Amino acid sequence: MPPRIRIPSSRLSSAHRPSAPYICWQCRHASLASATTPAAPIEHNIAAASAITPIQTYSPTQPPSHKPPEFRKSQLHRQYQSLLRSSPLILLFQHNNLKATEWSGIRRELASALRKVDEELAKAGDHTYVGSSTKLQIVQTGIFASALKVVEFWEPKFEAAATSAHQAEIQDEAALTHGLSDQVWRAVSLDKELKHGLEPLLSGPIALLTLPNVSPQHLKAALSILSPSAPKFPAPKRRTNPTYFEKPVQEGLQKLMLLGARVEGKVFDMDGAKWVGGIEGGMTGLRAQLVGMLSGMGAQITNTLEAASRNLYILVESRRGMLEEEQKGESGVVEGEKSGEKAA
Repeated sequence: MPPRIRIPSSRLSSAHRPSAPYICWQCRHASLASATTPAAPIEHNIAAASAITPIQTYSPTQPPSHKPPEFRKSQLHRQYQSLLRSSPLILLFQHNNLKATEWSGIRRELASALRKVDEELAKAGDHTYVGSSTKLQIVQTGIFASALKVVEFWEPKFEAAATSAHQAEIQDEAALTHGLSDQVWRAVSLDKELKHGLEPLLSGPIALLTLPNVSPQHLKAALSILSPSAPKFPAPKRRTNPTYFEKPVQEGLQKLMLLGARVEGKVFDMDGAKWVGGIEGGMTGLRAQLVGMLSGMGAQITNTLEAASRNLYILVESRRGMLEEEQKGESGVVEGEKSGEKAA
């Protein structure tokens, strides 16, 4: 049996004594500094927090919207806003179950008629080619009505300045003034008293004819195809345009009805739209009429101002003639009396 070795109690207690946790010198330095350094005042922390610019949490090409921008409705809303801002002349039609062949035939005849107008204006020196940018398309009525209210009544420069206290806390979202933001939705959709004038027409299936410029010549050609009415907007003759009288085109035109127009932000009914299309000579003729009217008004004003001085001049001249005649009569009587005295 091996001998037993006795270990001193002092060494045994130190071996089995639990060791203290290891703390690096940086942590010890930080703990000492935090224990000796006083905390900053609360005013300093508030000022520092307010001076920090909030981090932008969204992509600059896809800002936050009231509804998710990847939805088709959101994209249609944005597309209709752009269409309304870039089209000063819009015709509204109601369509009833037109087939694809009927739409293609109507668009073909419309493009042909507008191309002829472009060629005629190009010969006269007008190279705008409005007909090539004219489009006939179907729109979603409810989304188009909402986009129309945004275009008519949304003013970003005024709404951005009147942000609430909650919006002021988040500066990046308060600066959002695009057509799909929450600010637009609150300012336009929640106010039921805003009226743009097209509410009676925006019911049922709607199609739009959009022109990039107000051109009475192109509008007249379009009305002659889409809504012909003699004598101002006669339909093409069969001899000159036989494809216009094809069955799909005629059946499609019977299902297409003109409702009204929006010209430079103003609402026009059918008669008003036809009046714009019936302007002789287009915008040039309208400017000539305006110049003639203004010159006529100027001549009338000149005649009115000259009438008082002219009447006064005539009155003075007539009075002077009367005085001269009286003087001549008195001198004749005096001379007669003198001659009588000499004879006597």
